[in-house]
Amino acid sequence: MRVGHIADQASRFALSPSPFALRPSPSPNGNGHGLTRQVIDRLRNAAKVRDLKGDLARVLGIPTSTLRARFHNIEHHRAHLASSFFVSPFERAALLSLDGFGDFISTMWGIGGGNSIKVLGQVEYPHSLGIVYTATTQFLGFPHYGDEGKVMGLAPYGRPRFIGQFRDIIRTEKKGQFRLNLDYFRHAMEGVDMIWNEGSPKIGRVFSDEYPRQFGAAREPNTQLTDRESDLAASLQLRLEEVAFHVLNHLHDETGLSDLGLSGGVAYNSVMNGKILLHTPFRRVFVQPAAGDSGTALGVCYQILSEVEGLRAKGQGLRAKGEEESADSFGQRSDDTSRLALCCLPFIGPEFTNEEILKELQMSNLRFHISDLESQSSSLRSHKSDRTSQSQDATFVKCSDYEITKRAARDIANGLIVGWFQGRMEFGPRALGNRSIVVDPRRAEMKDILNERIKKREPFRPFAPSILVEHVGAYFEQTHPAPTMLMVYQIKPERRPEIPAVTHVDGSGRLQTVSRDVNKRFYQLIEEFYKLTGVPVVLNTSFNENEPIVCTPRDAIDCFLKTRMDVLYIGNYAVRRK
Repeated sequence: MRVGHIADQASRFALSPSPFALRPSPSPNGNGHGLTRQVIDRLRNAAKVRDLKGDLARVLGIPTSTLRARFHNIEHHRAHLASSFFVSPFERAALLSLDGFGDFISTMWGIGGGNSIKVLGQVEYPHSLGIVYTATTQFLGFPHYGDEGKVMGLAPYGRPRFIGQFRDIIRTEKKGQFRLNLDYFRHAMEGVDMIWNEGSPKIGRVFSDEYPRQFGAAREPNTQLTDRESDLAASLQLRLEEVAFHVLNHLHDETGLSDLGLSGGVAYNSVMNGKILLHTPFRRVFVQPAAGDSGTALGVCYQILSEVEGLRAKGQGLRAKGEEESADSFGQRSDDTSRLALCCLPFIGPEFTNEEILKELQMSNLRFHISDLESQSSSLRSHKSDRTSQSQDATFVKCSDYEITKRAARDIANGLIVGWFQGRMEFGPRALGNRSIVVDPRRAEMKDILNERIKKREPFRPFAPSILVEHVGAYFEQTHPAPTMLMVYQIKPERRPEIPAVTHVDGSGRLQTVSRDVNKRFYQLIEEFYKLTGVPVVLNTSFNENEPIVCTPRDAIDCFLKTRMDVLYIGNYAVRRK
C-alpha cells in the first residue's frame, strides 16, 4: 500500500497567538505575566512537533527525501468541524466545535456546504467551556481524564443553587462570545501541567483558590458525596447548557440553517445535546460519534480529501446569512458527484471471522466441554487453566445466524448478563451493539447487579437504553434519532416503571436508537427480546471491566472469564458457564 498523504491537526498559522493572547491579563496580585509565559511555552512545544516529515523520517531511519507522501497541517478545530460535516447526512449545515483547547482556540463555529467549510467565529485562549467543566470536575473529587461524564450523571441528583456563581464564572457576550472570570482558574496565570500515563493524559489542578473561597473545601476523591457536590454539578450543567445555547442561537441567526453538525469534547455531554432541539431553532443534529480529539483524525482525512480531490463544486462560495448568496442556496451543487461519500460510521473498527474466533476459544486458558451443533467438536482440544483461581468449566456451541439472536434474547429475558461481541468495533467511546454487555431493563436490580459483578461504577451513574427506532415515540418525549448514544431524552412517565434499570433519577435516559439497516444483528437481538417480553428496549453498556472496551476475541474471552458474566455471544458462538 502506498501512502499518499500524511497530516497532523496543528496549523502553523494557528500557532501565532492573537494580540489578546499575548496581552497580560489583570489579576488580583497584579502579576499578568503568566499568560504570556504560557503562550511562549505552547509555541515552543508546537515547534517541536511541527516538523512531522523530519520526525517520521528519523523514526523510520530513512532520508527525508525518500518520503514521497504529501504532508498537511490542519488546524485542530477545523479538523473537528470537518469531522462533523463531511461524514454527516447534511448537504448544508451550521457547524460548532466545543472543546477544551486546541491551537489557542476553545470554540469554533462555521458553515458547511457541498465540500467546503467556512469559519464564521471562534472563542480564543484562555476562555473555554471545557476548562470550566474540567476544573469543576476536579474540585468535586473526580481527578481522572474523562471524569466529566460522571459529573454529568451526578447533576440530576442536585439543584442548581450555585447558578449565580457559575454565571459569574462564565459570562456571555454579544455575537455568541463568552469569557471566563479568570480569578477561578490557574491555566492562564500559572499554567497547568499535563503528563501522559499509559495512554491517557493526567492534568494538573485547573481550579484556583477562588473555588474553595466560594464553595468550601474541595472534595477528596473516594469520599462520601454530599448535597453540595450534587448541587454544584447541577449548577455547572445548567450553566454549560445556557452558554452552549447562547452560542448555538447566534450560529442559527448567522446561518439561517436548521441542520447542525456538533463536535469537540464538550459534544460528549449528551444531556446538553438532548436539549438542543428544545432550546434552539435547529431541527436536525448530527453529533460525530468520536466527537473528541480522536475524531479529528477522521476530520483531517476528509478535509484533505476535499482539498486534494478538488471536490468542491465550481463557483459555489460559502456565505453566511445576509450576504450575496442566501442561506437557502449556498453550497448547492449542480450534480451529485462533488459530495464526499458518507462514511459507514461508527462501525469502522476491526472485525473477526468465526474461524478466528474459534481458534481463540480453543486457546482459552479454561477447560471447555464442547458441544458443537455442526459436529466440529472432534477437531477441538481442551486446555487446563494456568490461572487456577479462575478455573471453572464452560461450554460453547456454534449457532446459526437465525439461532444466535433468539438464544441471546431468551437469556436476557431470563435475567442473565450477556456479553455481545459482533462485527466491526465501534469508533468512539460508546458501545453500540457490537462490543456490548446487554441485560433486561425491566429488572430494577440489574443496575446493582452489573455494578457488583462487572462494572464497579459509582451508583449514581445511569445505564443506557437501546431501543428499536420505530418505537422511540412510544417511550421517549423526543423522537429525533440518536444512533450513537449521544442524546439524553426524558422517558415518558407511564413508561418509566416498565424499564427502571435504564431510567435515571430525573426520568431521563441516554438512548441509542437502533435501526435494521445500520446494525442488523443488534436490531434482531432487540426485536427477539421484544417478541418475548413486549418491550423493544434492552440495557446496553460497554463490554469492559474498568478498562478499554474489548476489541479482539481474546479481549472478550478474557473479560468474560475474569468477571461474573453469565454467557458470551461471540460471532456465531455461544460460550456458557456450566
